[in-house]
Amino acid sequence: MHERPHINRAWLAAIAVAVAVVGTGVLYLEIRDRWNSPRIRPPEQAQHTVTGEAARGAGAQIQPTDPRLGVEPTPPGPKQAQPANPE
Repeated sequence: MHERPHINRAWLAAIAVAVAVVGTGVLYLEIRDRWNSPRIRPPEQAQHTVTGEAARGAGAQIQPTDPRLGVEPTPPGPKQAQPANPE
């Protein structure tokens, strides 16, 4: 007779699979917000949200950003090197 009881490997495999599924689910919930880009609202819409209320409560105003220039100035300094293999 054996001194140790028989180890049920199917039961251990089921537990390992369950832990892996739960771990994968937790990781998915942790990083799912990074896959979506944030919603940017125009100032008129932001005035009537929690952001607008918080800004007014702090004494700030929500204003639109300045439009981009039609011709952007060249940045100072040397040009960046092109990659050796663009593919």
